[in-house]
This record gives sequence, C-alpha cells and structure tokens, in this order.
Amino acid sequence: MLKKMALLAVSVLMTVAAHAQFEQGKGYLGASLSGFDLSYNGSQKGKISLDGKLGYLIADNWMLTGQLSYQKQNDVPYTIALGPGVRYYIQQNGLYMGLSGLFKHTKGYTDIMPSIQIGYAFFLSRTVTVEPELYYEQSFKDHSNYSTAGIRVGVGVYLFKDQYQVKK
Repeated sequence: MLKKMALLAVSVLMTVAAHAQFEQGKGYLGASLSGFDLSYNGSQKGKISLDGKLGYLIADNWMLTGQLSYQKQNDVPYTIALGPGVRYYIQQNGLYMGLSGLFKHTKGYTDIMPSIQIGYAFFLSRTVTVEPELYYEQSFKDHSNYSTAGIRVGVGVYLFKDQYQVKK
C-alpha cells in the first residue's frame, strides 16, 4: 500500500513538473541520431543520420521547429535535409506529435518530404531531455524507394527565458 501511494505521488509530481516545461516563450535546442539500421526504405540497406533542431514555444504546448540533417548512406556520399515543423505536446507528461516538411538533397536527387513524428520528452533534469521518437517521411518523388520509417533518439535542452537574458 505504501509503495503504491509513493508511486502515485511521484507520478503526480512528474506530471506537474513536465507541465512547467512546455510554456510559451521557451526556446529549445535538440540533437538526435538515427540510423544504425533503425530506419528503412527501399533504396538503402543502412544509414546514419545526425539531426539538429531549434524550436520556440509560441503558445503553451505548441512549438515551431527548424531542422537540419546530415545523412551518410552506404552507396550515397551524403544527404542534406532542411525544413520547418511544428510540435504539439499531447500530454503534459511529455508525449508529443510533430509534423514537418523536409527539403532533401543529394547528388542527382532532390525531394520534398512531409514527415510525421510521435515521441516522448523524458526529463533527466529541469531542462535536459532524452527524446525517443518514431517517424515517417513520405517521398513525393519515389514512394517505394525513398519513403522512410524509423526510430530516432535525441537529446533536447529546454531554455527558460531567464537563462538567456542578460541581467542588468
């Protein structure tokens, strides 16, 4: 009985603490790694991808994002992806859903790919998160070879207004 009450208390505190993280006016810096055969599409056997993301909470639970990615595949020299997105925190405990549009370019190939993500922001501290996410990128140019589903694991830092303001 005591263990159940303690678990309930910790759950409530985590939910309240997470709510404070997704308030309007906060900035976000994120980096993630995908690949190592954690994603799949018809044209490649494996890849590694390093993604950087910037964000700003324009309203409670709503974040605008910008993403830059570098991917290295077995048979392709490199791929660069760039695009805007939006993230909505569905639950106050960190569950989120994201939509983005990516412009991808590699030697001899350019594509515009809408992407959907669902993930969880697990707080390690007041500002630092580990963010596992599932994603799907839809290719308009060649669905069977370039549409991609995968898993990405990222680290995020939520910046409070007072953290980056100069004190007088």
